[in-house]
Amino acid sequence: MTVVKLQSRPKVGDVVTLPNGKKVEVKNIGVPYVLPPAAVCDDPLCPWHGHLKIRLKLLEVTVEKVRMHKAAVVTHEWVHYLPKYNRYERRRRRMRVRVPECIEVKPGDKVIIAETRPLSKTIAWVVIGKKEDVVEWKAKHETLPSV
Repeated sequence: MTVVKLQSRPKVGDVVTLPNGKKVEVKNIGVPYVLPPAAVCDDPLCPWHGHLKIRLKLLEVTVEKVRMHKAAVVTHEWVHYLPKYNRYERRRRRMRVRVPECIEVKPGDKVIIAETRPLSKTIAWVVIGKKEDVVEWKAKHETLPSV
């Protein structure tokens, strides 16, 4: 697999030529507030540059381990309400995720992951970007003209 770091972050729809002559297009994954990574890869299981489609379940998680090849262990933490005691408790779940080669992560990083089809026995989520790649986005509300 080939990874090329670019001077500037590519936009959705840009076509980049890799050193091996292969052309790679930066795809629109359907999440407008996450920017594409600054590197380009030819990994077929990358949502930005390959053929992997994502489902719109997104989570913000913390990377725990990056020991596997192209995979990592992340921790998802959330708050759960207990009505009997009128209190909240913190819950956490460890998950295995696929890390495309164009996104570099290390333990402690906050990343955004998206659900995808099962890629292996334990991996069904993929990293789509780091927390610093998220931009503020407002939905475009169309107003009907007054008659």
